[in-house]
Amino acid sequence: MPDRRRPRPAQQRSRTAPAQRGRRGDPSRLASYTLLREVDGGAYANLELPRILRRMHLSGRDAAFATELAFGTIRWEGLYDRFIALAADRPIERVDPGLRDTLRLGAHQLFGMRVPAHAAADETVALARQVNGAGASGLVNAVMRRLSEQSRQDWVAAVVPDGLDVTARLALEQSHPDWVARALRQALLGHGAATPESVGASLEALLTADNTAAEVSLVARPGLTTVADLLARGGRPSPVSPIGVRLDGGAPGDIPEVRDGRAAVQDEGSQLLALALAAAPTQGGGPGRPRWLDLCAGPGGKAGVLAGLAADAGADLVCTEISPHRADLVRQTLRLGIEAVGERGASVVVRTADGRAVGESEPEAYERVLVDAPCTGLGALRRRPEARWRRQQSDVGALGPLQRALLTSALDATRPGGVVAYATCSPHLAETRFVVTDVLKRRDDVEVVDARPVIAEASAGRLADLGEGPSVQLWPHVHGTDGMFLSLLRKR
Repeated sequence: MPDRRRPRPAQQRSRTAPAQRGRRGDPSRLASYTLLREVDGGAYANLELPRILRRMHLSGRDAAFATELAFGTIRWEGLYDRFIALAADRPIERVDPGLRDTLRLGAHQLFGMRVPAHAAADETVALARQVNGAGASGLVNAVMRRLSEQSRQDWVAAVVPDGLDVTARLALEQSHPDWVARALRQALLGHGAATPESVGASLEALLTADNTAAEVSLVARPGLTTVADLLARGGRPSPVSPIGVRLDGGAPGDIPEVRDGRAAVQDEGSQLLALALAAAPTQGGGPGRPRWLDLCAGPGGKAGVLAGLAADAGADLVCTEISPHRADLVRQTLRLGIEAVGERGASVVVRTADGRAVGESEPEAYERVLVDAPCTGLGALRRRPEARWRRQQSDVGALGPLQRALLTSALDATRPGGVVAYATCSPHLAETRFVVTDVLKRRDDVEVVDARPVIAEASAGRLADLGEGPSVQLWPHVHGTDGMFLSLLRKR
């Protein structure tokens, strides 16, 4: 283990005296810092960053640099805070929050990007002068110099204590809260994605995937555009979704189909859940035109896919959302879809209502129901980097009653022979299998449908390694999607 008091001589450090360095950070780094401060105040990184980039008129390589710097810093901040505390010789809690963000950005340039050490130091000191004040630049210079004197591997060895179990060590090394790493380990075992012998390697692969930026994936909304249209814009076919396209670069908002709502940025796992609900086998049929229900529709991504699929099946779609603001987002998302399905004789209705009450107010009214339940989002950590630090273990227990109530309401609202898809963007056992098991214990009118062949059909045969069934858990490190869970339930 390296000597914590006398680090090795620097291989490459700034040759510029602090007083001679620039007094303003460059716009990309300033944008990254601005995002970190907004996230610290409660903003969501994936929603706030585009606004910051537009406001600061950043595009192309500058925008890409700001995105990589900001998102990478947020992912790794737990580990970087340990580096910084040791380099600054003070607890991280005693470092001013704004200055802490500046140092985190500097650390990520040193240890997570291809920025030379002297440039990382100079630019971080310049940023500190601009946003933290001239008095902070001396500390930033000293910490950056100290950080640059050891490699990332040496710093990891210095801050990870000896004697930790495998999960605790991986949590520190891969910058995840300990409770999250342990919950994911149990999920890998509980969903049959790992054995006791292989779970250490599987957990490391999963945590590594969480720290790897996800590719930008687009969905061609059925009835509004096609995959061929998006391929013509420079995309390439999704390896898992027949209505998906991946982008290698560029801003999605520059694509006309995305700009006007015919396509959208959407994880392929989410695309597959909507396709699976449409493909799930039902029995019998009710009187009149079939009706589908998206019980927790906000902000509208899956509803944007379901609208076209429902119209193709000769069905109407109802979207319910308890939050008026999120219901408005659904309406905005479905604006073109509502017009398009209307021309085909179908309807899409968006309403503000509590999904927990739908089963009582509209019993046995729907043929297909999607419950995309509110959850901790532990399956989407690669896209929502701040979620790992914002969520608490207590959130799991707090969400449980809501998830069970929504699934119960959905089953009550489903006609005999109809299907409910219960989905979460979390693999946590308490949000997935345990919810379904608990609800089914209280009912004798529901049977479980094996979701594996349905997902396989929805993916046009592109997905493999779908587990033991009957539910399906997708994994970032296995399928290249967010960690989506799906259970299909049919009313007897």
